[in-house]
Amino acid sequence: MDELDRQILSVLRRDSRTPYTEIADQVGTSEGTVRNRVERMNEEGIIERFTVTTRTGNVKAMIEISVEVNVDTSAVGERMADWEEVDFVWQVSGEEDIVLVVDAVDTGAVNELITEAREMDDVKSTKTRLILDERLG
Repeated sequence: MDELDRQILSVLRRDSRTPYTEIADQVGTSEGTVRNRVERMNEEGIIERFTVTTRTGNVKAMIEISVEVNVDTSAVGERMADWEEVDFVWQVSGEEDIVLVVDAVDTGAVNELITEAREMDDVKSTKTRLILDERLG
């Protein structure tokens, strides 16, 4: 991955629907080059998915989860990724092992996710932070 790839990704992170012609103008190359590079980054797994960020009026939260020491953290995260309200699952360093970013209809639904996580045998504890405001970086 080179500097041009990074510039293309920067544009796509802000708006994944940006037309290739507009990206080409912004980064100083041709539309064909942008298209080819995006396709290559997709095939190589650099671009994992194109997604939509919404402002639904729902409650967004980060649920931080600690798991037992001898647990396959990836497997726990994969099970949680299947939950409908989960937008992202991150494996992190520090006191917690997994962070879920969730978009739930209300605080009751967030609490249900916390309960579901705590009921898993591998989960030691949870901490929750409500997301009060969100900006695209």
